[in-house]
Amino acid sequence: MPATEDSLLPHLQAALDEGAFVNLVLSKYRGKESGLVRIDVRLVELRGEGHLSFVYKYETRDVTKNLSVAEGMNRLGELLGPEFKAGYLFTKATEIEVLYNRKGKGRVFPRQGPRREAPPTEHNRARVRMLDSGLPFLWELGITDKTGKVLPTMSDKWRQINHFLEIFAAAFERSDLAGRAQVRVVDFGAGKGYLTFAIHHYLRAVRGLEAEVTGVELRQELVQFCNRVVKRQGLIGLQMSEGDVEHFPLGETDVLIALHACDTATDLALYSGLQAGAQMLLASPCCHKQIRPQMRLPEVLQPVLRHGIHLEREAEMVTDGLRALLLEEAGFRVQVMEFISAEHTDKNKLLLATRRPKPTSRKAVRAQIDALKEFYGITEHHLEKLIDSSKS
Repeated sequence: MPATEDSLLPHLQAALDEGAFVNLVLSKYRGKESGLVRIDVRLVELRGEGHLSFVYKYETRDVTKNLSVAEGMNRLGELLGPEFKAGYLFTKATEIEVLYNRKGKGRVFPRQGPRREAPPTEHNRARVRMLDSGLPFLWELGITDKTGKVLPTMSDKWRQINHFLEIFAAAFERSDLAGRAQVRVVDFGAGKGYLTFAIHHYLRAVRGLEAEVTGVELRQELVQFCNRVVKRQGLIGLQMSEGDVEHFPLGETDVLIALHACDTATDLALYSGLQAGAQMLLASPCCHKQIRPQMRLPEVLQPVLRHGIHLEREAEMVTDGLRALLLEEAGFRVQVMEFISAEHTDKNKLLLATRRPKPTSRKAVRAQIDALKEFYGITEHHLEKLIDSSKS
């Protein structure tokens, strides 16, 4: 449908009147409030009356404000255009995007969207379950039986998949990607596709997005197996491709995942994501080999680090700490967290990076990188080398 020069608010009012409203996202914030990224709006019921719940998404926290529908409409009129340059209205059958120019004039782009259901309006609603054990592809992948019961031998794997999906969903919700209708995800080292299928289901079925999810795996037999499952289940926007992180033609990508890439393969995956313009990077590093031989042990730490297991863990911490700082320098907000691995391994650290909406000063971060390298006598970090090579 063609764009029209009008406001988003009449479309929102019509959706509310028809009971078709799902949610609204305000993004591309250009106001003066520090740390504010976007606002999510949904319908809630308070004291028997409908209200619009505004969730202000800051970089480090969320703030919720509940307004009557009339007050909420007035507030949206104040925000859309002057402060937020984009709005995305999702109804049961349509997606409506509005973009504002510098003068605050909006152009509305309505289009048909995938069928959605309006979320519950209870204020203290229960958490939505993102992955149901009765999904047919879970049986095909060998996680459940035909009745949807999780196999005893796969119970740990089932918990691991759901835990990763919770982490992914929370990060996605706080990123600029949450306001988009389309998103592309690449999962390196996808294996049998457990996480690849789960993320595809979350983005397509739960969020209703036109997601394109590609699992990249070196083992041809697993690629063929997963693609047969995709075909039998009729899963649109999901595919497996044979390849590795070094040679796969990535192209433009919104989310890059690389779990258990060995040693500098993690650096190559992160660098590939940077080059592809990814908004989110998720990596679970393993086999830290590059930094340890370079490390000069400060005298005060020698009594501790003379023990091999301590030195190994120190090298892992320094390697991943530098990775986090390098990603921060590249414009990302980075979390390093404990992660219940998707494989049976004790390597359970996750680097989660989301691109910041506004650039930050890199001088302080660079000083930290240089000081850390100097302290340990490190001359080369592979991710830094890759980033520097792209600048020359």
